[in-house]
Amino acid sequence: MNELTIPGLPDIESAYERIKPYVHKTPVYTSSGLNEIFGARLYFKCENFQKVGAFKFRGATNAVFLLSEQDISSGLITHSSGNHAAALALAARMRGAKAYIVMPYNSPRVKKRAVAGYGAEIRYCEPDLKAREDTTSEIIKQTGATFIHAYDNYYVICGQGTTGYELISDYPDLDVVIGPVGGGGLMSGIAIAVKGLKPDIKVLGAEPLGADDAYRSLKSGKHIPHHNPDTIADGLLTTLSKRTFTILSEKLDDIFTVSEGSIIKCMQLIWERMKIIVEPSSAVSLAVVSENPGIFKGLKVGLILSGGNVDLKNLPF
Repeated sequence: MNELTIPGLPDIESAYERIKPYVHKTPVYTSSGLNEIFGARLYFKCENFQKVGAFKFRGATNAVFLLSEQDISSGLITHSSGNHAAALALAARMRGAKAYIVMPYNSPRVKKRAVAGYGAEIRYCEPDLKAREDTTSEIIKQTGATFIHAYDNYYVICGQGTTGYELISDYPDLDVVIGPVGGGGLMSGIAIAVKGLKPDIKVLGAEPLGADDAYRSLKSGKHIPHHNPDTIADGLLTTLSKRTFTILSEKLDDIFTVSEGSIIKCMQLIWERMKIIVEPSSAVSLAVVSENPGIFKGLKVGLILSGGNVDLKNLPF
């Protein structure tokens, strides 16, 4: 697909039917305590309960199950700091294909263990994009493996969009949906699905202030990749691609940045009040409401909890 080709709602509906036998339909939880704290009615789409513990399994499964036997015969490969790595490893195993995963050496230990547990072959690299891409290219030359990008992939975006498709199918009267933005694949797919089903619902992006390339790009109207992002939300360290920038520029209503303190506070609130495990990237959505209470007062707000893979020996609170 051309990098500027934008999927439509029918593509996401097709992806939903394709992956339905393999993924969980995740629950939507509410908390009267959090509703009272924030003065809004909050609906949490719990992708932390998805297989591999994150929404990434949707996109990886859709992309992998569209490949031919010849496409997977030499294996599949990606570079990822964690959740997409685990997602591709499991999807590859389900197709009977070998998976090669390039991971920065400083990826969270819980994510390294998950990838290894799904049977993938891990190659470690320096924690920068060039090292990831160079290592991946070298393995492709050696093996002929098929590359599945974590977010700059048409079919991955369609799979991620099924998160929003499920949410709005079950809760069509939401006023707004907020989700985290890293590389932009999740919110690209969600925005397409949500706007396709209910055009009047607002779709907002949430981003850490220390990794705010999407905010700067969308506000300026030009793609501005970031360098050396610094945030506890390790799942949001990636930068927009031209494809996701194009989609979010057209489909996203607005984007907000939030502080590290708000991310940690909201992560702790979700753990304490809802008794569920989420990673820092998930808490970014609630942090937008926390920092902007007047905007959301009295509204029905859908919040995407993108994943729950955390190192329990290294919590920020």
